[in-house]
Amino acid sequence: MTKVTKDMTIGEILALHPKMAQVLMAGGMHCVGCGASAGETLEQAAEVHGIPVMLLEAKLNAFLSEAEQGRV
Repeated sequence: MTKVTKDMTIGEILALHPKMAQVLMAGGMHCVGCGASAGETLEQAAEVHGIPVMLLEAKLNAFLSEAEQGRV
């Protein structure tokens, strides 16, 4: 299974699955489409938005697990 880590850039995360943007936005990152966000790590973006990175990491990995099982 592919896993998201806090050291991955937002661009790398979005490349894993097109609907990852929805997961990030639902988690409080409303500027996912911003050009600068593509080069930020998940940890950096979470810090800027005041969101616990471990929470986002868990949500993204849960989504990927569902997607890999064909549930998304």
